[in-house]
Amino acid sequence: MKVADRVRRMKESSTLAVAARAAALRREGADVVAFGTGEPDFDTPQAIKDTAIKAMLAGQTKYMPTMGDLETRAAIAEKVTRVNKIPNVTPEHVGISSGGKHALYTVLQCLFDIPSPGEAPGECLLPVPAWVSYAPLAELAGAKVVEIPTTIGSDFKMSPEQLQAAITPRTRLLILCSPSNPCGTMYSERELRALAAVVDHASRSVAPDLVVLSDEIYERVAYADVPHFSIGSVPEIAERTITLNGLSKAYAMTGWRVGYTTTSGPWGLKFMKAMATLQGQMTTNITSFIYPAIRTALKECDADAQRMCEAFGRRAKLIYDRLSSIPGIVCARPTGAFYAFPDISAHFGKSSPEGRTIASALDFCEALLAEAKVAAVPGEDFGGCGKNHIRFSFACSEEQIRKGMDRLDAFVRSLKTSR
Repeated sequence: MKVADRVRRMKESSTLAVAARAAALRREGADVVAFGTGEPDFDTPQAIKDTAIKAMLAGQTKYMPTMGDLETRAAIAEKVTRVNKIPNVTPEHVGISSGGKHALYTVLQCLFDIPSPGEAPGECLLPVPAWVSYAPLAELAGAKVVEIPTTIGSDFKMSPEQLQAAITPRTRLLILCSPSNPCGTMYSERELRALAAVVDHASRSVAPDLVVLSDEIYERVAYADVPHFSIGSVPEIAERTITLNGLSKAYAMTGWRVGYTTTSGPWGLKFMKAMATLQGQMTTNITSFIYPAIRTALKECDADAQRMCEAFGRRAKLIYDRLSSIPGIVCARPTGAFYAFPDISAHFGKSSPEGRTIASALDFCEALLAEAKVAAVPGEDFGGCGKNHIRFSFACSEEQIRKGMDRLDAFVRSLKTSR
């Protein structure tokens, strides 16, 4: 007996793999400083927890509508209209899923067909480096992933010219993530409007079925001088933009598994019905007593989200300053999300104190974990120039950042040039 080839070929999530290895070492008694998973170290705000408990005790424990109850979908639609400025969003344009990753999977399955033998697949444009799950889930849906390379010199942002050159008649989707996982940088409003203009022009000429998926899960974690901007608010492409979001990062609700998708206009309604059909055959609704907690988060917990954002801003400065002081490490300044993505390729060709050869980002991370007990994510699976980088999640205390950077500094300085 065998497992399906399309699943067998998928790579394990490198971020989850690092987290698992760090946890295993800790169980063995090792003092590991972990920068692996993107999980805020803050507790979920008390008002959100109290609301969920109250709803549970009141008996809200039964099945709910597949895409969420109308009241909660209305709260999300109101937030998206007021905060994100996305036009023509009603409760029927909103779908609530079991986390952002589930929402992404469902969106991709609804956009792409598995190609017939001899048929060219639809293309998914993906600026890289990018989150490790985009490409595998797009390929699982039948898409051909077309990478658009970016560099640390551009703060890992693609240009309108790059986007224009990548679009073909087979282009079906452009995935954007701003603020970015893994890069920790973000597009400005001007830059996103320029990309939107390319999409608008291409949709009226080369690629009529082109859709934008804007992953804005980190929208509330923007702490520099670049305010978050939703590309779906640009009227010319609003109806061909699907906005993915959730509560995990902004409100420290990772374990609650709340993701949501919003669309706009007539086509958005059609697409949301397709998502509802698929989700109805999969997970149906999320946990019933969480819906009131979603409304509480969106309506009452802005101050909590802002407090956490300010803490991430302080941590961003701390880790950036520390990384920039370590020999041979080059890092873009984090402006959003809670990741630093330094280039460590200057140390390729060296060896560690215990004799490990450093020939790749994976080698660097394995030696760093084994010898310095610091867990970071190697950049190979993020695509593009990621092979020269590693990712640090600074969703942790400043004390942990200092401790980890001390160890990283000592580790780097101990590397020897191989003869």
